Amino acid sequence: MFGQELAHQIMKFSHSDKIRISEHVLSQEVSGETVLLDLTSEEYFGLDPIATRIWQLLNDQKSIGVVIEEIILEYDVSRDQLEKDIAKLLEQLLQTGLIELQPEAV
Repeated sequence: MFGQELAHQIMKFSHSDKIRISEHVLSQEVSGETVLLDLTSEEYFGLDPIATRIWQLLNDQKSIGVVIEEIILEYDVSRDQLEKDIAKLLEQLLQTGLIELQPEAV
């Protein structure tokens, strides 16, 4: 069941999709990690150094595919594992309302 659920999450995102940081989110990098504050819920969230790097790339409005390519160049990780990890991170950020998905224009 878990594998099917994860596969569904991965399929949810296209490499050409872009992510927009929600307007009600503030972020601050502290010692290589990022603290996010959701002004609506008044909740704090923390990102580890790799998630911080992904956040930086998303903040530059790069497509998910470009983010994957840049992270592969910067870290020793397989494409398959990276795509799963990014899908999981994006799903968590979407569920908490910290980001919004901008599907590619058709």
